[in-house]
Amino acid sequence: MRVLLVGSGGREHALAMALAHSPNLSALYIAPGNPGTAQYGTNISHIKADNVAGLIEFAKQNQIDLVIPGPEAPLVAGLTDACQKIGIACAGPTQAAAQLEGSKKFTKSVCDAAHIPTAQWQAFTDSKAAIDYLHQQSLPIVIKADGLAAGKGVIIATTMQEAEETIKTMLDGSAFGNAGKLLVIEEFLTGEEVSLFAFCDGENAVLIGAAQDHKRIGDGDTGPNTGGMGAISPPPFFDRNAQEKALDITVRPMLREMAKRGTPFRGIIFAGLMLTDKGPYLIEYNVRFGDPEAEVLLPRLKSDLLTIFKNLCQGKLSQSKIEFSDQAGVCVIMAAQGYPGKPKTGGLISRIKEAEKLTDLKVFHAGTKINADNQLCAAGGRVLCISAFASTLEEAQKKAYQGVAAIQWKDGIWRKDIGNRALRKKVN
Repeated sequence: MRVLLVGSGGREHALAMALAHSPNLSALYIAPGNPGTAQYGTNISHIKADNVAGLIEFAKQNQIDLVIPGPEAPLVAGLTDACQKIGIACAGPTQAAAQLEGSKKFTKSVCDAAHIPTAQWQAFTDSKAAIDYLHQQSLPIVIKADGLAAGKGVIIATTMQEAEETIKTMLDGSAFGNAGKLLVIEEFLTGEEVSLFAFCDGENAVLIGAAQDHKRIGDGDTGPNTGGMGAISPPPFFDRNAQEKALDITVRPMLREMAKRGTPFRGIIFAGLMLTDKGPYLIEYNVRFGDPEAEVLLPRLKSDLLTIFKNLCQGKLSQSKIEFSDQAGVCVIMAAQGYPGKPKTGGLISRIKEAEKLTDLKVFHAGTKINADNQLCAAGGRVLCISAFASTLEEAQKKAYQGVAAIQWKDGIWRKDIGNRALRKKVN
């Protein structure tokens, strides 16, 4: 099969690596790709991930059999619909179904209709009405931009002043552009937050696994939210039996509701869950692999990912053998100084090969490029993802940080505590 993989981050590097293992793969193109994905296929660097027209034209000209979207933006922009019009399979949801990620209000309406446990909520476009509602609620309170905001559109306000300012900057200002012109206010849930993943073919959901992301920039979960500073998989307090039960509560009812609406969901579903005292509650859906969660899930896949995606598109997931290793995985993000604000780019990176000499360790490229002197350098906020695997979480964590220490990059910053929370929870 001739495959076009869409995206340029660590998630796409992990997807490219997994796809390259398939005996059914005859050609792999990555648009736009990065220096890491170039190990496994041909980068099409002039076509950006959100350029749907450009992606479709390339797919037609290069006899692509299957398009695999990495990020959410092209899905929300209608990539799958455009592929369907020209008869090319796309392993992702339609634009209508992608509203599960594209609109927080839409997701909440699906949850209510399908009786999926979720936080109490209200949506607003008017700041005065939102603030009036706010004063009837207790703190802390969660305020979300309705649309896509690169993982940064969620504010947990601990004071009324902070909450009011957030509402005003979203609805009356331009904090998140059009994504913030409608916002959702919801109650704050307490518990352990986990990410649950499944392959979906419109009717069936097959468990991939679970991970726990580390969103905040600083150790001890301090500082502003980011796209993710590291992840562990599987969470030791959330075994596969519990994961299957959570699918029954938060994913399979969604599939039935989406089918009922005439917009069946096919693709990867990422259910962000809060494990409360009352059971799992749905925080949000994403319609693709998480990043960096993909970098601790996909390397553990023992089955043929390309065949899985093919069967997913054809509504035949039940025919796929889907098996993962029982290893524990820990990934640590090396970000650039200044992230999540303006990152310092251009710094030279070396000794990745030395890091990868460690057994069961892989360095995924998230924001790198080759400069004019043919040297690897930083080109984004989150730059590298160091993923390590071992029989225990403790061993995987130790190995991941050995990998970080082996890499030479003077502008790199990273959290020193990825996995600590899960390890403490395991002890408790």
